[in-house]
Amino acid sequence: MDNKSSTHSKKLSLIEVVSMAVGTMIGASIFSIFGLGAKVAGKGLPEAFLLSGVFALAVAYSYATLGKKIISNAGPIAFILKAFGDKLITGVLSFLMWLTYVISISLFVKGFAGYFLPLVHINSTAYTTGYTEAILILFFVALNFFGSKAVGKAEFYIVLIKLSILMLFIIGGFFTIKGTALMPKLDGPRSMGVLNGSVILFLSYMGFGLITNTSENIRDPARNVPRAILISILFVMAVYVLIAVVTIGNLPLPEIIRAKENALAVTSRPFLGKFGFLLISIGALFSISSALNATIFGGANIAYSLAKDGELPDFFERKTWFKSTEGLYITAALGLFFALFFDLDAIASITSTVFTVIYVFVLFAHLQIRKEYGGNKFLILFNIILLLSVFAALMRYQWLNERSAFYANIIAFAGAFAVEYIFRKVRGRTFAPSEAGD
Repeated sequence: MDNKSSTHSKKLSLIEVVSMAVGTMIGASIFSIFGLGAKVAGKGLPEAFLLSGVFALAVAYSYATLGKKIISNAGPIAFILKAFGDKLITGVLSFLMWLTYVISISLFVKGFAGYFLPLVHINSTAYTTGYTEAILILFFVALNFFGSKAVGKAEFYIVLIKLSILMLFIIGGFFTIKGTALMPKLDGPRSMGVLNGSVILFLSYMGFGLITNTSENIRDPARNVPRAILISILFVMAVYVLIAVVTIGNLPLPEIIRAKENALAVTSRPFLGKFGFLLISIGALFSISSALNATIFGGANIAYSLAKDGELPDFFERKTWFKSTEGLYITAALGLFFALFFDLDAIASITSTVFTVIYVFVLFAHLQIRKEYGGNKFLILFNIILLLSVFAALMRYQWLNERSAFYANIIAFAGAFAVEYIFRKVRGRTFAPSEAGD
C-alpha cells in the first residue's frame, strides 16, 4: 500500500501536466515566432491565433479520445501503431516525431539567447550566443535527471511567474489601445494574411502533444489526459488572442516586425516604460525556459518509448533516469547542434510542417480504430479534411514565400524514409500485423 502511495505521489497531477503544456505552447509562439506571425498575418494577428486554435482543437479531439485509453509515452506514435501496425511509415513518423522535439529545443534556446544577451548588455556574437545556448541546455538536462515530478514542480512555478507577467502586460496594455488599429477589414489581402498566419502559428499550439507523451507519468491518465488537453488549448488560445490584441493595438505593425522576438518587450514601453521592457524581457526568459524544460523531458521520453517499442535504434533507449540516459543526451545534443547551425524561421516552418503530417496520420489512425476506442466518424472525417487543407496551405505559403523551407521539408521526409528503411534492413525487422479491426 505504501509503495502504491509513493508511486502515485511521484506522478504528475492535472495542474502540473497543464503547466507543462501551457509552458511549451506560450513559450513557442509569443516569444519565439511572434514577429514572424505579425509579418505574415499583419493586423489580422488576433484572428490568426484564433483560427490556428480551432485547428488545434480539431486534432485535440482525436488525441483526447485515444489518449484516455492508450496510455503510452510514445503518444501519437502509439495511436498509429494500434491502427496500422509496425510498418515503414510508422517508423518514419516515429523518427520524425522525435526529430521535431530536437528541433523545438533548438528553437527555444535560440529565442532565450536572443532575449538574454541584450538584457545583460552582452554583444550578440556567434560565440556568446553559442555559449549561452550550451549552458542553458546543460542546465535543463541536469534538471531532468531528477525525474518527471521535479520537472512538473519546476514547470508549475515557472509558468506561474510567466503568466503573472503576461497578465500585467495584457491589463496595462488595454488602457492604451488605439481602437483604429484593430478595426477589421474584410479585404482579400487581410483574409489571406490571416490564413497564412494561422497555418504558421499552428506551431504555437503543438505543446499539447506533450501531454500524451508523458501519459505514463500522469495520475489517473484516463481522466486527466483529455482534461489537460482541452484546458491547456482553450487557456492558451485566450492568452494568445489577448496579447495579439494588445500588441497590434499599441505598436505600429512595422515596429512589431522589426522588433522580431522581443516585440512584446518593445510594445510594453508606451504603457509600462523601461520597467515594462525589463519585466517582459524577464518574462520571456521564464517563458522560453519553461518550454525548453518541458520539451527536453518530452523529447527524451519519446526517444525512450519509441526505442523500447523498436521504432528507434537501441542506443536511444533510457533504461533508468539515473544510469543509461542515452536518449536524453542525444536529444539535447542534437538540439544544440540545430541551434548553432540553423536559421530560426526555417526551424519553425519545418517543425510546423512535420507536426501537421503527424497530426493527419493520427486522425487517419483514429478513423481506423474508432469502433474500439470511440469517436464520431463524421467529425473525424471533417477534421481530416480540415488538416489536409492546413497542410496544403502551409505548402503553398512555403513555395511562394520560403522556397528553402519547402525544399528542406522534402529533404527531411526523404531522409527519414532512408534512415528508417536502412535501419530496418540492418536489423532485419519484420512488420507486425495491425492490431486494429477493419
